[in-house]
Order: sequence, then C-alpha cells, then structure tokens
Amino acid sequence: MAENEHSDDVFWVSPEKRGIIPLDKFYISKSLKKALKKNTYQIKIDNDFDAIIHACAHFGTEREDTWINANIKKAYRELFDMKVCHTVEVWDNDNLVGGLYGLAIGGAFFGESMFHTVNNGSKIALYHLVKLLKSAGYTLLDTQFLTPHLASLGGIEIDKKEYIEKLNHALEIDANFHLSSGGGTSLDCLQSSSQTS
Repeated sequence: MAENEHSDDVFWVSPEKRGIIPLDKFYISKSLKKALKKNTYQIKIDNDFDAIIHACAHFGTEREDTWINANIKKAYRELFDMKVCHTVEVWDNDNLVGGLYGLAIGGAFFGESMFHTVNNGSKIALYHLVKLLKSAGYTLLDTQFLTPHLASLGGIEIDKKEYIEKLNHALEIDANFHLSSGGGTSLDCLQSSSQTS
C-alpha cells in the first residue's frame, strides 16, 4: 500500500486479523439477486486492466485519497502482463461500471481492490469472481481486511495462524484462473446469473 496517490513509497501490511470470503459462504442479498436476474451487464475477464486500476483508485471509495500510487500501478501492470494479476469487469455497453483486480497464485486469489459506479456493480464482479474461483478449484479468497461491505457478502475475519494454514494449503493447489473464464473474453460460461446458489 501507499500513503496516498502521490507518495513514492510502498509499504507492506500484514494484519493480525485477516479478511477472507469463504467461497461456499458468499451471501447474495435480495438486491444483488435482483440485479443478477436482470442480466443487463456484460462480464469480462482481463479485458482492460488500466481502466480497472484507475477506477479502483478514483471511484466508489469513501476515502478522500487512494493508496494506489504510480509504483503500485506499474507493479500490478507488470504482474498483469505476466498473467498473475487478473480483473473481473462489469460493463454496461461501452461503460465500465464495476470491477475488481487481484492476484491468483496457486489456489489462492488475493483481492486487491474493487469499485462501482452503479448500484451492485462491485458485488456483481465479486459474485462472478467467486463462481470462477469455485469452478477452477481455488480454496482461498483473501480480502486482506474485513470491511462492512465485505462482511455483508459473507466475509469473515480469521487470525493470522489460521490464515497461514489456509494459505499454505491453497499454495499447494495448481488452479488455473483461465480454466473457466476462457481467457480474456466475456465470461459467457459463468453468465447463468439467475442461479444464485
């Protein structure tokens, strides 16, 4: 993380309590279920990283400033080019209205940031991420911290010891992020949005 967008420095954070979303406990609220049933958005994977990280830094946040500085953007762009960093994007025609990015390593996905400019935009992205991770054999969805927003979706906090055990197990798994997504295209195979269980 960085102190703010204009800082040159990046620092590591290792919280004593770690936020995760158990993949089998993702909660779909009535409003999210309704948005999914409408099925009006196109979901894309790894389509426009630069737009996603820019939006995560500037939209849909309650902070006055962002922890995503130029060094972080550069590093994650390089990880994206190496196919370690991935995006889940919610599009309304040509408008990017929600999404997230994170790192996929072994059977773990480390969610870095998400945003929305329409109601449920980030939740729709997270819903599709969870479906993708479950279908591709992932076991850990790390959110770093637990916010009220993530808690409303089934997120929990676990202590560092339990987290490290889950992480070590997940890193032994050879999961493939693009096994289900088709790799950089529309997420057609996960578009069964009317099914929410």
